[in-house]
Amino acid sequence: MEEEPEPHATMTATAKDTVSSEQSSPQQEAFFNNEEADVGFSASCLTTAELQQHWRAVKQEFRSIKLLFDIPSARIREQTVSKYVVYQIVVIRSGSYDCERVTIERRYSDFLHLHQELLLDFSEEMEDIVMPKKKMTGNFSEENIAERRVALRDYLTQLYSLRIVRKSHAFQAFFTHQELKAAYNLLRGGRFSRALEDLQAALILQEKLSSHNPTLVIPTLCAILVCQRDLEDFDAAFQTGRRALPTVRRYELRQYHGPLLEALVDLGYSLELPVAQLQDELTRVRDAPHGQASLVSLKELVVQEFV
Repeated sequence: MEEEPEPHATMTATAKDTVSSEQSSPQQEAFFNNEEADVGFSASCLTTAELQQHWRAVKQEFRSIKLLFDIPSARIREQTVSKYVVYQIVVIRSGSYDCERVTIERRYSDFLHLHQELLLDFSEEMEDIVMPKKKMTGNFSEENIAERRVALRDYLTQLYSLRIVRKSHAFQAFFTHQELKAAYNLLRGGRFSRALEDLQAALILQEKLSSHNPTLVIPTLCAILVCQRDLEDFDAAFQTGRRALPTVRRYELRQYHGPLLEALVDLGYSLELPVAQLQDELTRVRDAPHGQASLVSLKELVVQEFV
């Protein structure tokens, strides 16, 4: 039985993309309405200003998040009883220069598992998509590896072209599950620096792949906050929490609302920042009918992921 390699993700650089402003078409407006239904957005809990901010963000995502896939290289791994090829995959945001590039490694068996999972739910939609077949011989020749790199890259591009597939859990998990599972294991083991590095790299991929549903990054942001706090980088932890809080409020993520507010209040006190409004909000959340869930700390909530 082959031993699975330790997942690894690297971030080469970070930067924010800039996108020009343009008017929304009727088709885009229809898309926004569909997106609202997809994520269970509740407009009743927002002020007019928050609603305007939300729709500006959604429209920005619609214009800017188009992805390209590349497999620029591959390498052969040899272990005691196995030998296999791992492919380096890069997800690139198109439309502007993308400095936030993360490389992940996947084996052919990972692609095959993805294909089989997707066929369970989307066999009709994928009837014209062909998974590159594994050859019986010559799998480790440079020529065959180069051909396989191109074929697998085109396969990912075809999958992404299907809206229902690219939004699926299986497609999202293909790019992040291994790295997130490893990061959470590191976090539970107290290796916060390494866990933080892997979580930040995974977050870049999640933000590129899940712009249709901003709630998907909340567990990762909370895990990053926990690592930063335990590393005593209180300012960074506070900023991460403030980044997550608007989405937690907007989409009524009760599981995270109380624990996140409690962490922010504690961090605010440590940083000697005004936290009266956050404290008032925490009190309201705890007094609500579902407030019992808020008694769990953010760290306790985070370490339950990928158990």
